Amino acid sequence: MISLNKRILKVETSKIRQFNDYAKEVGANVILTLGEPDFNTPDEISNEAIKALNEHKTKYGPTPGFLDLRKKICAYEKRVNSFECCPEEIIITHGSTEALTSALFTMLNPEDEVIVPNPAYPMYRQMVEFMGANLVTIDTTLTDFQITKEQIAKAISPKTKAIILTSPNNPTGSVFNDETYEVIYQAIKDKPIYVICDDVYNQIIFENRKPGFVRYTDLKDKIIVCQSYSKSYAMPGWRCGYMIANKEFIQHASKIHQYMIVALNTFIQPAMIKALDYDSKEMVESYKERCDYIYKRLVDMGLEVKKPEGAFYIFPSIKKFHISSTEFCKRFAEEYKVAIIPGDCFEADDFIRISYCVDFDTIKTACDRLERFVKVLEEK
Repeated sequence: MISLNKRILKVETSKIRQFNDYAKEVGANVILTLGEPDFNTPDEISNEAIKALNEHKTKYGPTPGFLDLRKKICAYEKRVNSFECCPEEIIITHGSTEALTSALFTMLNPEDEVIVPNPAYPMYRQMVEFMGANLVTIDTTLTDFQITKEQIAKAISPKTKAIILTSPNNPTGSVFNDETYEVIYQAIKDKPIYVICDDVYNQIIFENRKPGFVRYTDLKDKIIVCQSYSKSYAMPGWRCGYMIANKEFIQHASKIHQYMIVALNTFIQPAMIKALDYDSKEMVESYKERCDYIYKRLVDMGLEVKKPEGAFYIFPSIKKFHISSTEFCKRFAEEYKVAIIPGDCFEADDFIRISYCVDFDTIKTACDRLERFVKVLEEK
């Protein structure tokens, strides 16, 4: 075989999807693996795309996205996050995944370092290392999924180029508190370090929602926002999102964006405008109800677990059973036909991730079977 890029050979395919496929292969019929909302995209959003198709809006669009959409995003960010930006600071992307990838491509040189609080979405490591840079992790499992002054000080080095913040977090559902944001701010405010805000879940916060790191307006030139429509508006298959950064960064990131996808699908962009006016309050309330239920069930089982404050994942500890998360989840899939994700996928092997963006009957069935499995493990 002709040789391939040495770095691509080191990149792993998604462990989450690998395990999801494995669980189905062994007959799991109760699936709580992927972060895919069970809601359909609201009709008023879908109808805008249908209208655009009927009007034959299928030509090439501008690389950064249509100006009216970028203006709408500016108004939305100001209204929802008190974050001021202009259209020239925005690229419309193929989901937050492309926004993140384009941002990392734009900033990283070999041997640069990117700080990521763990547990974390596995894509971060794969993309950072593919670009020849290094991932530096902060273990938050012993600090209530928050970041301390000592942790951030230890993680930062002269090679640090960026820190990635995801709040609410995947897989824990935890939200960074004011103290964590202030610790990060004080640590990087005088340093040449970007803050990448992966804000894919930031509309799904159950109580007391506040702006995230974008609150620090004096660091605006260092902040890069990567946003997705997948979770907040039940649009995962649409693959649409955006990046916000300073104008110079956007100019360079546009080169990567242009060569990867040219521009986002034109007929989708009117629907993106419509979505920004959609109130997803009912979806968020539904996720909170499911969260309350599954949290109580897990506590009643005797599992150690922090109650999520947002997103639609819960991350109980299985440390007391003295088995790996992969063994735990394999047995659960094989013997009880329920698919959940091992914490090892997020570099936190003492935990398991349960996605509760599924209907209540599925959640109840999964909890009933998990309760039986836990009892079997405790009897050994």
